[in-house]
Amino acid sequence: MKPEPKQVLTELLVLEAQGGSAAAFRDLHALWCADLRRLAQGRVGRPVAADEVAHDAWLDIARQLPRLEDPACFPRWAFRIVERRSADWVRREMQARRRMERVQAEGDLLTPASPGDVREADPRDEIRAVQRAVAALPAGQRELVKLYYELGRSTAEIAEIIAVPAGTVKSRLFAVRETLRHLIERKQP
Repeated sequence: MKPEPKQVLTELLVLEAQGGSAAAFRDLHALWCADLRRLAQGRVGRPVAADEVAHDAWLDIARQLPRLEDPACFPRWAFRIVERRSADWVRREMQARRRMERVQAEGDLLTPASPGDVREADPRDEIRAVQRAVAALPAGQRELVKLYYELGRSTAEIAEIIAVPAGTVKSRLFAVRETLRHLIERKQP
């Protein structure tokens, strides 16, 4: 099997960057920045937060790159770093939200939303229906969708990124597809 040009270039840039080349690290960043940011965006759900997570991940990558033993593993290794940074961000966000809810519960009474506040999107728009269904998935399932369908990672790569067996990734992807199907069908008239 012939290696992909991006993979070959990645390995070369990793080796050069490990040798101290700042230009190689900049090129490596340029090559992988968009993919890592998309993963962060899918995990945290906010563009500004995704930028923050991706930036922090690149700082970790820069610090830890000299210790990466196999340059061929860079993509999976970098994805794991982004995943950990994203999980940290989500955890901090949840803690802040809980603190805010406690403050609001102690002070103000929250008024329930009226039924007129909810706007229905056009149910015939299939793309929006899929986007809404993906957004409704739990974070772990959204991550699988992002890694497999948007970033084009194989089940073996995903298994390494999220530290589970490849068979588990396959069964989780099947479950995600079923969940999406049910979510989309439920929204249809």
